[in-house]
Order: sequence, then C-alpha cells, then structure tokens
Amino acid sequence: MRTLSLAPLRAFAASFLLLAFSLAGTPAAAQAPAPAPEASAAAAAAPAPSTAAAVPAAPASAKKNGDTVDNPYGLEALWKGSDAIARFVLILLAIMSVGSWYIMIVKLLEQSKMNRHAATVDKQFWAAPSVSAGAGALEKNSAYRFIAEAGVQATSDHGGLKSHIPMNEWIPMSITSAVDRVHATTQGGLAFLATVGSTSPFVGLFGTVWGIYHALTAIGISGQASIDKVAGPVGEALIMTAIGLAVAIPAVLGYNWLARRNKAVMDEVREFSEELNAVIVGSAGKAA
Repeated sequence: MRTLSLAPLRAFAASFLLLAFSLAGTPAAAQAPAPAPEASAAAAAAPAPSTAAAVPAAPASAKKNGDTVDNPYGLEALWKGSDAIARFVLILLAIMSVGSWYIMIVKLLEQSKMNRHAATVDKQFWAAPSVSAGAGALEKNSAYRFIAEAGVQATSDHGGLKSHIPMNEWIPMSITSAVDRVHATTQGGLAFLATVGSTSPFVGLFGTVWGIYHALTAIGISGQASIDKVAGPVGEALIMTAIGLAVAIPAVLGYNWLARRNKAVMDEVREFSEELNAVIVGSAGKAA
C-alpha cells in the first residue's frame, strides 16, 4: 500500500498561516501611525493659547479696575451712609474741635501780649513821676494800665458815702476789683476747653453706639453676616470714638497748659497791684 507523505501538506499549511498573519498585521501597522497627524495637530495648536496667554491683558485690566474702584470705607463712606443723628454728632465734634483750637490760639496770643506788657512796666511805669503819668505811658489795651487807672480813679472817686470808707481800705478794694476783672478775662474760654475735654469722648461714643446699632440692623435685614459685611459698617462706627478722642485730647492738654500760663501771668499782675497799692496808700493818694 502506498503511503501518503504529509510533508508537502505541512509546508502548505505553514505557508498559508504565514500569509494570513502577514495580511492581518499589515492594516494594524498601517493604522498605527494614524494618530500621529492628530498628535502633531494638537501640538501645533497648543502654542496658540500659550501665546495668547502671554499677552499682558490681565494686568492692564486690573490696573484699570484699580483706578476706577473707590474706597468703600473711610470718612467719606461714613458721611454718605450716616443718618441725620450720626451726621449731627460729626458736625458737633467738628464744632468742638474748631472752637478748642480757636480758643487755644487766641489765649496763647493774649498771654504773650500780657507778658510783653509786663516787660514794659519796669521801663515805662515805675520810672514815671506819678501814677497817672505812668499809666499814660503804657499801652491802651494793657491790663497793667487798666489796674493803674483804677487806682488813680479810686483816689478821685473817694467822696460822698464812699468817704466814710478809710482811704487805706478803699484803694485796695478798687485795685483788687480791677485785678479780679483782669483775672476773669484771662479765664475766658478755659471753661469751653474743660467742657470739650470732658464731654467729647462721650459724644463720640454715642455716635459709635448709634452707628453700630444701624450697622447691625442693616446686616440683620440683609441676612448676610460675613466678615466683609460686618467689618465695614462697624469699623466706620468706631471712627466716631476715635474722632471724639482726637477732639478731647488737645482740649485737655490745652486747658492744663493755658491754666498754668495764666497762673504765671496773674502772679505778675498781682505783684504789680500790691506795689501800686503800697505807692498810692503810702502817699495818701498824692502820688496818683
């Protein structure tokens, strides 16, 4: 019996399988490079946003916004957002401050003028032959001239019922009355400074309480209690307390300083009045 050889059949099968695998791998190899154009296109398109982002458009817009946005807090916002009572408190504190500085400047000028007049007394008054002549040598608005003229007037006005008063008592009474008038003039305005120094902190505190009340009411109505909603109104209300202290501190310091200077000025005035009284009484009114 003739035996069939399987070698050719195996070779044919191997050749068929090889051909089949080669045909199946060719489309896969052809499809594998296909994504490359998409990747290259994406890579080519990627620099476009980067280039656009490199344009400094954002800083320019930020700068523009920074120039146009107003400060939502501060004194201007406090004034615009205040009601009639809060504005009245601000105006009252402003009047107190202006009045305090005005009085301090005026009193300082008055005290300087009195010190200048005191320096001329030794040169012009005590070197005169009489009290009348010495008073005429002083400046018209001088407190020392007013006291000297009061002493001269007392010597000539000692008549009628006043003649029953001894001369050595009448002259001191008249000079002391003139000194008291000068002292009252030097004290003018100091009461206002004392009032401002003691009350302006409480006025500012009242404005703060009123402002916080309205701020909390507005926050409660809006229903927003975030820090940016609370900090602004409450901070603006606290400015009232700072303004009250800014008004009170200069007033208190100015009062103490002017009161000390007044004491020094009046010591010189009283010394002059005592010497004048001794001259007039010692000469029985003849030196006048």
